[in-house]
Amino acid sequence: MVITEFLERNARLYGAETALVEINPSEERDRAVTWREASLIERASPDAPYRRAITWRDFDRQANRFANLLLSRGLERGTKVGILLMNCLEWLPIYFGILKAGCIAVPLNFRYSSDEIKYCLELADVELLVFGPEFVERMDAIAGEIPKVRMLFFVGRDKPAYAEDCMRLVGFCSSGPPPVALALADHAAIYFSSGTTGFPKAILHNHRSLLCASETEQNHHGQTREDVFLCIPPLYHTGAKMHWFGSLLSGSRAVLLRGVTPEWILRAVTEEKCTIVWLLVPWAQDLLDAIDSGRVKLDNYLLDQWRLMHIGAQPVPPSLIKRWKTVFPGHQYDTNYGLSESIGPGCVHLGVENLRKVGAIGVPGYQWEVRIMSAPGVEAPQGEIGELAVKGPGVMLCYYKNPEATAEVLKDGWLYTGDMARMDEEGFIYLVDRKKDVVISGGENIYPVQIEDFLRRYEKIKDVAVIGLPDHRLGEIAAAVIQVKEGMTCTEEEIQDFCQELPRYKRPRKIIFAPVPRNPTGKIEKPVLRERYCHGRLVEAQISG
Repeated sequence: MVITEFLERNARLYGAETALVEINPSEERDRAVTWREASLIERASPDAPYRRAITWRDFDRQANRFANLLLSRGLERGTKVGILLMNCLEWLPIYFGILKAGCIAVPLNFRYSSDEIKYCLELADVELLVFGPEFVERMDAIAGEIPKVRMLFFVGRDKPAYAEDCMRLVGFCSSGPPPVALALADHAAIYFSSGTTGFPKAILHNHRSLLCASETEQNHHGQTREDVFLCIPPLYHTGAKMHWFGSLLSGSRAVLLRGVTPEWILRAVTEEKCTIVWLLVPWAQDLLDAIDSGRVKLDNYLLDQWRLMHIGAQPVPPSLIKRWKTVFPGHQYDTNYGLSESIGPGCVHLGVENLRKVGAIGVPGYQWEVRIMSAPGVEAPQGEIGELAVKGPGVMLCYYKNPEATAEVLKDGWLYTGDMARMDEEGFIYLVDRKKDVVISGGENIYPVQIEDFLRRYEKIKDVAVIGLPDHRLGEIAAAVIQVKEGMTCTEEEIQDFCQELPRYKRPRKIIFAPVPRNPTGKIEKPVLRERYCHGRLVEAQISG
């Protein structure tokens, strides 16, 4: 079965039951445009204006309407359709509509700048883009510069003149299934990743990959019809969506929370009776800190049904899980390792039964094989450090239009992750260091070269290197080591002011004025910098944790 068939099954078996709920604490009701033209979405009650919901039957109908809209516009099997939306109730029906039409879904990171959006649209050969009101300013800047994109569909009020009203258009389309047959080998989705250069690569997956993600997730976390999954991370990530795929397989409800404060997380768990919550490290830290400070009182919430908390997207401090289990002793815990190239989380997972091994990323996931390689095709002896390689039905087909990059990481069916790891005597895998220099801060990838190139534009900077420093809350923060031009002086305030042009998450959180070491070939010696500046910071993070 392809995953669209699970949606159709759920619509048939559980049609009147709620499939998805959107909770938006900051929602202004006059902003939200839904699929009301077809009366598909439960209207928010006066007591909860921040809540919208949709049933399984209407989820499927909604996806069919969008699929039929695409077909009516002449889109063919394999056409790329981009999604640039914040988490909302329309996101997943649009995604499934793209799949049902035989097209290829291309989710875009909502943090992308105008230039990054343009680059990714061109790289993936996107011909139609669906975008929301949060992106109008960015789209204004490039709308006349993306000739491959033949159509722009807008979801929201105050539609820009260069786009069409998506909600009005789908209201005229049939809610019956589109006449498109899908197979597991068909191309399904393109996700974006990037190496240390910061230039995104387009990762092509087929329907077999999506099915693998679904089956792996449900095997690991045992979703049943009674479970309710609280999904907070953005749906453009493979992680968030692939964890939700477990709810799809079990026919259980999921809640999309647009907000990450401790109060709203606990309120959503209480009001929606959530049983499974996936968090990032900073959110778990914030929740525990709010409880410790007394700002949040657990007695005000109903949490007995909450059975599982799991974390992914970045290394998890063991001290955090120790704190969590002290506050929530009845919770199961799991962590997942994965890449967009391996269809997101689950190719390695700790397992809820292995709490004693917190600190490891775990063992091979369901349907996956794992090896530690000392060289391509050569497995490292047990206990020695090598590159982590994974193999399974969720491995990408290729980097789209980039055979050289594909050949670098795909070898005899094995995906070489670029992460250095070791395996203990029980078969548990521990990450040692990243082969790449990507900084993972709060679950988001930060690419040092992008920041370095930006900072080098400042007239007082002679050289710069960006590295990651351990951080109690975010896992890592980006630190800029800046070498000032001879005879000049520079302050941290000057650098921070200059960095206001960068997106907030890319701005260095620590500035260090010091020489930037380079080796004889001119390459920055980042291992030297990490050794020099990370040790003290690591001790500080461990103490504060």
